[in-house]
Amino acid sequence: TDFDLTYLFVSHDLSVIEFLCDRVVVMYAGKIVEIAETEALYLQPRHPYTEALISAAPNPDPDTKNRPRITLSGDVADVGNLPSGCAFHPRCQYAQERCRQETPMLAQVGGADGPARFSACHFAEQLELVGIAARVEEARHG
Repeated sequence: TDFDLTYLFVSHDLSVIEFLCDRVVVMYAGKIVEIAETEALYLQPRHPYTEALISAAPNPDPDTKNRPRITLSGDVADVGNLPSGCAFHPRCQYAQERCRQETPMLAQVGGADGPARFSACHFAEQLELVGIAARVEEARHG
């Protein structure tokens, strides 16, 4: 039954969010870095922080227990003293000089063929980030 209700559910646990939410907003250091429909976000993240969060989400499937995980180096950004440019750049494996200099704006990414999604990454359209389906496939087939 449709009750026309909206819930705001805040969590660091993407494995729970996957089952409770239709749309996800990912934040890093107090800034929105990605907004997408849940399935689209899990299948193809458009921000490196989202990719890292997805890789860290627990998965009870015994066939995929050893799936590859992204380990972030460095410290979480200090929200009172953010680095120049993208706040995530000191921990991002894809960071380039532009990321250190220029703060990315939250912008629409992808085609117009589906629900709007947004990313605050200079390279959201070029990076081929790995979502949950690809990680499960890697774990199953080595």
